[in-house]
Amino acid sequence: MPIQNDFGKFLVDSKVTFEDFVFLPKVRNFYQSGKAIFGICVGMQILFSESNEKGLYKGLGIFDSKIRKLRAPVLPQIGWNSVRPGIETKLFKGVEESSFYFVHSYAAHEGIPGSINTVTNYEENFLAAIEYENVSATQFHPEKSGSAGLRLIKNWVSRL
Repeated sequence: MPIQNDFGKFLVDSKVTFEDFVFLPKVRNFYQSGKAIFGICVGMQILFSESNEKGLYKGLGIFDSKIRKLRAPVLPQIGWNSVRPGIETKLFKGVEESSFYFVHSYAAHEGIPGSINTVTNYEENFLAAIEYENVSATQFHPEKSGSAGLRLIKNWVSRL
């Protein structure tokens, strides 16, 4: 799923409503089929119920929580963060102590019950990643996170 953009721009640039936007219903159907999904950055954010980035926008609602702006003096956050993976993580096996590359101003701040929630901090705690059923998603960019990101992607692929 998309890896770089912002939630509002992602939808506004399409000049259609959420329900008319062809890509999102396809993602919902794909999720409902049980096939594996990996969302990166805005690809993670669209899995949530809504975001107030560039307006108020409805997401897929796979996770009943909202995306909101980080409360930090410097935005966007651009840089490396260590993470605190959930205890039963499969995604972070072998990279639990690693740092990952973030570029964002908005994030999910509430853990999702029944999921494996990975947390990080940039002036406040927020979700760095989530593992739930057939969904894995990261707020950070594993493709820009060097060997730790490559290992994380390999972990996800090994579960397919």
